[in-house]
Amino acid sequence: MNYFPDEVLEHVFDFVTSHRDRNSVSQVCKSWYRIESYSREKVFIGNCYAISPERVIGRFPGLKSITLKGKPHFADFNLVPNDWGGFVYPWIEAFVRNRVGLEELRLKRMVVSDDSLDLLSRSFVNFKSLVLVSCEGFTTDGLAAVAANCRNLRELDLQEDEVEDHRGHWLSCFPDSCTSLVSLNFACLKGDINLGVLERLVARSPNLRSLRLNRAVPLDTLQKILMQSPQLVDLGVGSYVHDPDSETYNKLVTAIQKCKSVRSLSGFLEVAPHCLPAFHLICPTLTSLNLSYAPGIQGSELTKLIRHCRKLQRLWILDCIGDKGLEVVASTCKDLQELRVFPSDPYVGNAAVTEEGLVAISSGCPKLHSILYFCQQMTNAALITVAKNCPNFTRFRLCILDPTKPDAVTMQPLDEGFGAIVHSCKGLRRLSLTGLLTDQVFLYIGMYAEQLEMLSIAFAGDSDKGMQYVLNGCKRLRKLEIRDSPFGNAALLMDVGKYETMRSLWMSSCEVTLGGCKTLAKKMPRLNVEIMNENEQAEFGVDDSQKVDKMYLYRTLVGQRKDAPEFVWTL
Repeated sequence: MNYFPDEVLEHVFDFVTSHRDRNSVSQVCKSWYRIESYSREKVFIGNCYAISPERVIGRFPGLKSITLKGKPHFADFNLVPNDWGGFVYPWIEAFVRNRVGLEELRLKRMVVSDDSLDLLSRSFVNFKSLVLVSCEGFTTDGLAAVAANCRNLRELDLQEDEVEDHRGHWLSCFPDSCTSLVSLNFACLKGDINLGVLERLVARSPNLRSLRLNRAVPLDTLQKILMQSPQLVDLGVGSYVHDPDSETYNKLVTAIQKCKSVRSLSGFLEVAPHCLPAFHLICPTLTSLNLSYAPGIQGSELTKLIRHCRKLQRLWILDCIGDKGLEVVASTCKDLQELRVFPSDPYVGNAAVTEEGLVAISSGCPKLHSILYFCQQMTNAALITVAKNCPNFTRFRLCILDPTKPDAVTMQPLDEGFGAIVHSCKGLRRLSLTGLLTDQVFLYIGMYAEQLEMLSIAFAGDSDKGMQYVLNGCKRLRKLEIRDSPFGNAALLMDVGKYETMRSLWMSSCEVTLGGCKTLAKKMPRLNVEIMNENEQAEFGVDDSQKVDKMYLYRTLVGQRKDAPEFVWTL
């Protein structure tokens, strides 16, 4: 294709949308590298410390949209210290300094200050989309700046963020001329909302397709919003407590009848279950239902709702649905592709679902390819059955709340069950597993999980051989997360060259020592080896035989980071 003009190739590359495919295209030859470099507008950075913003800007001068990830994944389980890092301000500052025409910014597990949001809002005239997932460090003052200054804003999406409410009326900062909103999600905010301002904002946003409300938005306001926005496709309900015989409830039913476009329903953060029949009207067209934040919906009301959702492709739900409820899901939702079952109370350690629910789902939902399942117990027989029923899994994440629990029937390790999963599911890319597991399961993973990219291990294995099996066999592995397992220096140092092809390795509460980490850092200077020591009483760094509490290893092009706190040692 070298005989084609650059303009033609650039147009062809526009149809190559995935980041991985674009990377492959850029490696064909120098001219393709150059054309792909100048034509790429969207960039994904899986680790904000793996590269500098200046290098990204130099590589992609036409950059308009960037996705950045900060803290390691185990931050979701409170294993990464709060002040570890992951600051977005240096990136925004570099974009401003180099006059990047930024239009979209998507962040995950990063520290976002009000100053960074203010700078963002004042610096990019055509800025359109801000998505913050599991981020922290900012308040509603920062959101107010975005609302006031981003005159072309189409998307403001806040997911599971920690936000301090300094200004409850931040929505009023949207100017009256703002009519461009397509997506607005503030479900994670805990403070009050100016309901009148919200109603007026929605009323003047004819293109609004996605709206997710927090618990401060009551039923009567929801009813008014739905009357103004029958075009909504994605709806997140806030507070839903009212008498079904009331006038407000009857008006809500009328409003819902007009919402014929809704395909995704979530929320119900505060709910009276007897009010749910109003939403039965839109259930037949739903393809996505997220009730993972609705502990008030249980028992018969929950199953009644799901019986109306025959077109569901994605379902996120709490384990209070029980095995019997999952049987209802299996008999109703034949097109289900993704299921997540979360614990109602993760601190109690008792789940209301078992292997029976998982088997029922696999039997009734043959299209299932992604599952996250928190359960009370599991058996090898159940996992073998699931593997036979659903060989198309690309993501399989199972968490037994007692993480070292054996097969509930035979009291044997769960090696054979998980072995069946990796053997049958040829396209498996992400795997998380718990339960009583020996080195044998890691042998199976190394042998059969040829497409595996991410593996999370907890409380598993017997010796260094387990980790060695994985590193030897999983050629496409990009992220490996290990906690509370007996892997030590021998496993860590067996094939250090493997880490050059991976994005990161996390090990916490394992048998790795300071000396082992030093040896690794010396052998692989292009990797950052970070050690976290939060115990201020311990004298760390003197004895090489001292065990490392947390180690985070990642590939980088810029060397050691300059913003590491005192408890983080970079070797």
